[in-house]
Amino acid sequence: MQSAEAEKTMLRAPVDSTLEHWARQQPNAVAITDGDRSMSFIEWNRMADRLATALQSRGLGAGDIVVVRTHIRLEWSVIASALAKLGCSLLGMNWGLTPSEVHYVMNNSRASAIICDDADPAALLPAFERQALKAKISLDAAADGFNAYSDLVARDGDTFYSSGDPPLIIYTSGTTGLPKGVVFKRPTTDPREIEYRLDIRGTRSATHTDVFLVTMPMHHGSGPAQMWGALRAGAKTVVLRKFDALTVLDLIEKHKITHWTGVPTMYKRLAALPPEVIARHDRSSIKSLGIGAAPVSDELKAWIIDNLGDCLAEGYGSTETGMISRMSPEMQKAKPGSSGLLHKQVLVEIRDENGRILSTGQAGEIWVNTPAVIQNYLNAPPLGSETLDDRGFFRTGDMGRVDEDGYIYISDRAKDMIIRGGANIYPAEIEHALQTHPAVADAAAIGIPDDEFGESVMAFCELKPGQRASEPDLLAHCADLLAPYKRPKTICVVAELPRNTVGKLLKRDLRAPFWKDRARKV
Repeated sequence: MQSAEAEKTMLRAPVDSTLEHWARQQPNAVAITDGDRSMSFIEWNRMADRLATALQSRGLGAGDIVVVRTHIRLEWSVIASALAKLGCSLLGMNWGLTPSEVHYVMNNSRASAIICDDADPAALLPAFERQALKAKISLDAAADGFNAYSDLVARDGDTFYSSGDPPLIIYTSGTTGLPKGVVFKRPTTDPREIEYRLDIRGTRSATHTDVFLVTMPMHHGSGPAQMWGALRAGAKTVVLRKFDALTVLDLIEKHKITHWTGVPTMYKRLAALPPEVIARHDRSSIKSLGIGAAPVSDELKAWIIDNLGDCLAEGYGSTETGMISRMSPEMQKAKPGSSGLLHKQVLVEIRDENGRILSTGQAGEIWVNTPAVIQNYLNAPPLGSETLDDRGFFRTGDMGRVDEDGYIYISDRAKDMIIRGGANIYPAEIEHALQTHPAVADAAAIGIPDDEFGESVMAFCELKPGQRASEPDLLAHCADLLAPYKRPKTICVVAELPRNTVGKLLKRDLRAPFWKDRARKV
């Protein structure tokens, strides 16, 4: 195994399209803007070298996992680049996770360090008990037990060179059990993988003259992908920490934004603005708009095209499989309601409940084979055949069909996942939290329609004989165990949850009344 010093000195010159490359090619060009702060490529590289030096002095190096729990901000890019220089992996953590959820992820991932921008970092200290961390770093607030980020980047550092982006880890939940870590595959020289990645990148061509607006969080695969896509192009990135529709319009006009990707909820909030507010903002600089992470209605697509430009692209994929299909602006007109055509080197099979492959046009469960499909979750055994078969096809849990022209349509979900504003929420976590209440015998969580977020969480609880619990009691119980976005909006106490003859919970019976008048059940 190579020493940290050897790892550091392996690369002695910039690799094309990396931070070091652009720091040399256009050192003084503005690279990132965050509110009233901006940073050039040379400043970005210098800060990343300083942070890499400080982290290395604390024993961090190739193979270490560093948890990064921050909002969308300028410093995230510095941290990511420092980790890339050291060969560390970046684990993007949702800043809304509770200390108990943080403890689970830290322990399960075997992370070596954490960098956060919590207003009260000390509240996280119980999450690190019995974990030998090499570093705990706070970006903003001072706290006992944490190093200040500003101190670490105050001193000159050594010169490091990276070979690209740091390995990325995102935690996502399965339909059963607790969250699982997905390690995004590192690029290889496999021809199939190269064609696949180039096809995905080719859907949004960019140059150093472009300007990206990033509003997607850094604990979601889309946020880092956009940041690194802009970096590869040498383009300027504008980040917005907390989404605000009017601010988005202001930023588009001020910075001449050319590329922006958001979730449907973000576009819905734009559409809710008065028409005269939209009209007085210049949006003519926009070249491409992206949308994904949740179903998109035809009405919303039409509004986007009419008000922001006929350049909307929709993506379909998952954390475990990578991108599966893309719907270009041209496809929006040709095949409305579809999720577009498959990316190159992606294979899809539509199967019935017995695993039989269905014919073109028939609806069933979607299984996909992509060059990005994972073989196992972090620190877990290989996936079983019920999830990943021996031919490399992954069970997405989505229901749909493929038409005679190869367009894929998503109609429903076989799995129970709830998608709220683009964020995946898994009922198993919510149900587990509710079942820890002493009065609860069983629980079921479902997604119900929400005009703003697509879906909101509703839970049903069956109580133990002789026990009592009110909705406020149960909501308060969830507050200590679940991040705000996962918490049920409503909890209904029922005498008995619906089950079949063998005792299996029938969630479809709970969902049906709320979705009966909807064409799509997601």
